[in-house]
Amino acid sequence: MNRRELLAGGVNLMATAALSSRAGAANPSDAPLMRKIPSSGEELALIGLGTSRTFEVGESAAERAPLREVLQGFFASGARLIDTSPMYSTAERVLGELMMPDMHQRAFLATKVWTRGERSGIEQMMHSAQMLNSARLDLIQVHNLLDLDTHLKTLREWKESGRVRYIGVTHYTVGAHAELARVLAREKLDFVQFNYSPLTRDAEKRLLPLAAQRGVAVLVNRPFEDGALFQAVRGKPLPAWAGDLDAASWGQLALKYIAAHPAVTCIIPATGKLAHLKDNLTGGRGRLPDARQREAIAQAFA
Repeated sequence: MNRRELLAGGVNLMATAALSSRAGAANPSDAPLMRKIPSSGEELALIGLGTSRTFEVGESAAERAPLREVLQGFFASGARLIDTSPMYSTAERVLGELMMPDMHQRAFLATKVWTRGERSGIEQMMHSAQMLNSARLDLIQVHNLLDLDTHLKTLREWKESGRVRYIGVTHYTVGAHAELARVLAREKLDFVQFNYSPLTRDAEKRLLPLAAQRGVAVLVNRPFEDGALFQAVRGKPLPAWAGDLDAASWGQLALKYIAAHPAVTCIIPATGKLAHLKDNLTGGRGRLPDARQREAIAQAFA
């Protein structure tokens, strides 16, 4: 059972009819919950958009039309942050070509540098800006900590000169959390990105408290565990108490679990489908769980 089947089955349960109007399909007129970037106070909607795999498409209209709908719905909702990378084959170019001028005015574009050597890093970042049709990028992160010191030096120079607004580091595995923590402890950064979900809570031990202590914004990747999260609840009805949190799907419940941690700034689930986008956006609206409810969500997925 995949996410589409879960949405088709779970959301149609009779229990969801009693949910708040904000808990059904996402309504772009509903204001998203916002979080501040600690280093500046700038606000971002709690739900962003990832592009890994989903935006790695070709030139055909059939491949690109759903992505255009996703972008239109995304910006209409008030969301801003889109995460991409030169590692994601065609994603940067596809995103840059699909975004309209008004979208560029509202977007918070985050990409990465993922190569070795100063010159190669500069060339890659300049190419990213060209692909994204943006003279100045909002955020560039050192992808998976590759050649970290070299790229941080360049990024600080770029930030000083106004070529990028924020800088940070990323990784996507629990095995890298210890090294991320060491980097956070010694470097002055604006953002850190790592994996976190109701199934994988390791970030709660060290990374999330450290990010809050150091005043670093947190981007959360892999919130659905590459689909494993939905497999974990296959065949399970959505708990009746999900309605108390304005959640009408398992995906929304997972996102609300993550969003409720005060150190989280933005969650970046990747999607190329409008129905999934709407479901994700609703996870960043309405009521969020308290500590007791978060434990209940984690147990429901366990």
